Amino acid sequence: MFRTGVLAAALLVAGFVPVAMGQGPEGFRSPSGNIHCQYIGDEDPTIRCDLRQTSNRPPPRPRDCDLEWGKAFEVSSRATRGILLCHGDTVQDNSLPVLAYGRTWQRRGITCISEQTGVRCSNARGAGFEIARAKQRVF
Repeated sequence: MFRTGVLAAALLVAGFVPVAMGQGPEGFRSPSGNIHCQYIGDEDPTIRCDLRQTSNRPPPRPRDCDLEWGKAFEVSSRATRGILLCHGDTVQDNSLPVLAYGRTWQRRGITCISEQTGVRCSNARGAGFEIARAKQRVF
Protein backbone atom coordinates (compact mmCIF):
# COMPACT_ATOMS: atom_id res chain seq x y z
CA MET A 1 0.00 0.00 0.00
CA PHE A 2 1.35 3.44 -0.98
CA ARG A 3 1.74 6.18 1.55
CA THR A 4 0.43 9.58 0.47
CA GLY A 5 3.89 11.18 0.16
CA VAL A 6 5.23 8.34 -1.99
CA LEU A 7 2.19 8.46 -4.28
CA ALA A 8 2.46 12.26 -4.67
CA ALA A 9 6.19 11.99 -5.49
CA ALA A 10 5.48 9.26 -8.06
CA LEU A 11 2.81 11.40 -9.74
CA LEU A 12 5.12 14.43 -9.89
CA VAL A 13 7.96 12.38 -11.40
CA ALA A 14 5.53 11.02 -13.98
CA GLY A 15 4.56 14.59 -14.91
CA PHE A 16 1.12 14.62 -13.30
CA VAL A 17 0.06 17.11 -10.66
CA PRO A 18 -2.93 15.90 -8.64
CA VAL A 19 -5.89 18.26 -8.36
CA ALA A 20 -7.21 18.78 -4.85
CA MET A 21 -10.57 17.15 -4.21
CA GLY A 22 -13.37 19.69 -4.12
CA GLN A 23 -11.32 22.37 -5.89
CA GLY A 24 -13.85 24.61 -7.59
CA PRO A 25 -13.86 27.66 -9.80
CA GLU A 26 -11.68 30.64 -8.95
CA GLY A 27 -13.37 33.92 -8.17
CA PHE A 28 -15.74 35.41 -5.61
CA ARG A 29 -19.29 36.52 -4.88
CA SER A 30 -20.59 39.64 -3.19
CA PRO A 31 -21.82 39.50 0.43
CA SER A 32 -25.39 40.08 -0.82
CA GLY A 33 -25.05 37.13 -3.21
CA ASN A 34 -26.32 39.25 -6.12
CA ILE A 35 -22.93 39.38 -7.91
CA HIS A 36 -20.87 36.30 -8.79
CA CYS A 37 -17.48 36.59 -10.52
CA GLN A 38 -15.26 33.89 -12.01
CA TYR A 39 -11.69 34.20 -13.22
CA ILE A 40 -10.35 32.45 -16.31
CA GLY A 41 -6.56 32.42 -16.16
CA ASP A 42 -5.59 31.52 -19.71
CA GLU A 43 -3.09 33.49 -21.82
CA ASP A 44 -5.33 36.59 -21.60
CA PRO A 45 -6.68 36.40 -18.02
CA THR A 46 -10.33 37.43 -17.77
CA ILE A 47 -12.86 38.14 -15.04
CA ARG A 48 -16.56 37.70 -15.72
CA CYS A 49 -19.24 38.86 -13.30
CA ASP A 50 -22.95 38.05 -13.45
CA LEU A 51 -25.78 39.80 -11.66
CA ARG A 52 -28.65 37.69 -10.36
CA GLN A 53 -31.02 40.66 -10.30
CA THR A 54 -31.12 44.19 -11.64
CA SER A 55 -33.64 46.94 -10.91
CA ASN A 56 -32.92 49.06 -13.97
CA ARG A 57 -33.47 48.53 -17.68
CA PRO A 58 -30.41 47.36 -19.67
CA PRO A 59 -29.27 49.16 -22.81
CA PRO A 60 -31.00 48.04 -26.03
CA ARG A 61 -30.27 44.43 -26.97
CA PRO A 62 -28.04 44.09 -30.05
CA ARG A 63 -29.82 42.64 -33.10
CA ASP A 64 -27.46 39.65 -33.15
CA CYS A 65 -28.17 38.72 -29.50
CA ASP A 66 -30.96 36.20 -29.05
CA LEU A 67 -29.72 35.03 -25.64
CA GLU A 68 -29.62 36.68 -22.18
CA TRP A 69 -28.67 40.36 -22.11
CA GLY A 70 -27.87 42.96 -19.46
CA LYS A 71 -26.57 40.88 -16.53
CA ALA A 72 -23.09 39.60 -17.52
CA PHE A 73 -19.91 41.67 -17.78
CA GLU A 74 -16.28 40.87 -18.50
CA VAL A 75 -12.85 42.39 -18.86
CA SER A 76 -9.57 40.74 -19.80
CA SER A 77 -6.08 41.86 -18.89
CA ARG A 78 -5.46 43.11 -22.46
CA ALA A 79 -8.85 44.72 -23.13
CA THR A 80 -9.23 48.41 -23.87
CA ARG A 81 -12.85 48.38 -22.65
CA GLY A 82 -15.11 46.19 -20.51
CA ILE A 83 -17.86 44.22 -22.25
CA LEU A 84 -21.57 43.70 -21.63
CA LEU A 85 -22.08 40.11 -22.77
CA CYS A 86 -24.79 38.40 -24.75
CA HIS A 87 -24.74 35.00 -23.05
CA GLY A 88 -26.43 31.64 -22.72
CA ASP A 89 -24.59 30.53 -19.58
CA THR A 90 -23.77 31.85 -16.13
CA VAL A 91 -20.85 32.03 -13.69
CA GLN A 92 -23.19 32.08 -10.69
CA ASP A 93 -21.87 29.55 -8.19
CA ASN A 94 -22.70 29.53 -4.48
CA SER A 95 -19.43 27.70 -3.73
CA LEU A 96 -17.43 30.84 -4.60
CA PRO A 97 -15.97 32.56 -1.53
CA VAL A 98 -17.51 35.85 -0.37
CA LEU A 99 -15.41 38.97 -1.00
CA ALA A 100 -16.30 41.19 1.97
CA TYR A 101 -17.20 44.84 1.42
CA GLY A 102 -14.08 47.00 1.33
CA ARG A 103 -11.86 44.08 0.21
CA THR A 104 -9.90 43.73 -3.03
CA TRP A 105 -9.39 40.65 -5.23
CA GLN A 106 -6.43 40.57 -7.67
CA ARG A 107 -5.06 38.15 -10.27
CA ARG A 108 -2.59 38.70 -13.12
CA GLY A 109 -3.40 42.31 -13.97
CA ILE A 110 -7.07 42.31 -12.98
CA THR A 111 -8.35 44.00 -9.81
CA CYS A 112 -11.86 43.88 -8.35
CA ILE A 113 -13.15 45.82 -5.37
CA SER A 114 -16.27 44.85 -3.42
CA GLU A 115 -18.26 47.72 -1.93
CA GLN A 116 -21.77 48.03 -0.54
CA THR A 117 -22.53 50.00 -3.70
CA GLY A 118 -21.44 47.12 -6.00
CA VAL A 119 -18.35 45.59 -7.58
CA ARG A 120 -15.78 47.34 -9.75
CA CYS A 121 -13.32 45.30 -11.83
CA SER A 122 -10.58 46.74 -14.04
CA ASN A 123 -7.31 45.86 -15.70
CA ALA A 124 -3.98 47.71 -15.59
CA ARG A 125 -5.03 49.74 -18.67
CA GLY A 126 -8.02 51.14 -16.76
CA ALA A 127 -10.66 49.21 -18.75
CA GLY A 128 -13.42 47.44 -16.87
CA PHE A 129 -16.91 47.65 -15.44
CA GLU A 130 -18.90 48.71 -12.38
CA ILE A 131 -21.98 46.69 -11.54
CA ALA A 132 -24.72 46.83 -8.94
CA ARG A 133 -28.40 45.96 -8.79
CA ALA A 134 -29.45 49.50 -9.78
CA LYS A 135 -26.69 50.57 -12.19
CA GLN A 136 -24.11 49.02 -14.51
CA ARG A 137 -21.51 50.57 -16.74
CA VAL A 138 -18.51 49.51 -18.82
CA PHE A 139 -15.47 51.70 -19.37
